[in-house]
Amino acid sequence: MNPLQDLLQQIQEQELWEQELELARNEYLKVSGSKDTRVYFVASGSLRAFVTDEEEEHTIRFAYSGDLVAALDSFVTEAPSPLYIQAIKKCSLKVLSKKAFLELVSASPQNMQHWQNLLLQLVYQQMEREQDLLTSSPQERYRRVLERSPRLFQEIPHRYIASYLRMTPETLSRIKKS
Repeated sequence: MNPLQDLLQQIQEQELWEQELELARNEYLKVSGSKDTRVYFVASGSLRAFVTDEEEEHTIRFAYSGDLVAALDSFVTEAPSPLYIQAIKKCSLKVLSKKAFLELVSASPQNMQHWQNLLLQLVYQQMEREQDLLTSSPQERYRRVLERSPRLFQEIPHRYIASYLRMTPETLSRIKKS
């Protein structure tokens, strides 16, 4: 079993979910300047995490059904963060407090190893993305993300994919046609 599935199974068996949330399309789970230390399981739907500057939104990550999502910066520091998390499609989420999650992770060396593995996967994915953004052409970024995450193109509107790839929607459209 993979680390995420093992932890999710334990959360379910121990009935640790504290509540369920429904988000409408475009509704925010978290807004910039707020603190949120909870962990969410995406039962259905999809979300995006992004930050803004004066001119535009910059999409950082996506979450789909079956994923965990959190404002990791706020989770770790317990401070407000500039991150937004928004539903792209109608979402059903299950909610777990930081305290309950960390108690589960600390309950066994295996759980701690699962958590560390999940964090290492996240760090690796971020490093790959940063490298792509810094060194790859738009065409290469598109090709690599298509290879890594074909699900992205099935579930996420192109304007958000373009933001994630740091290109305009028009550039993405041209690349897809070529």
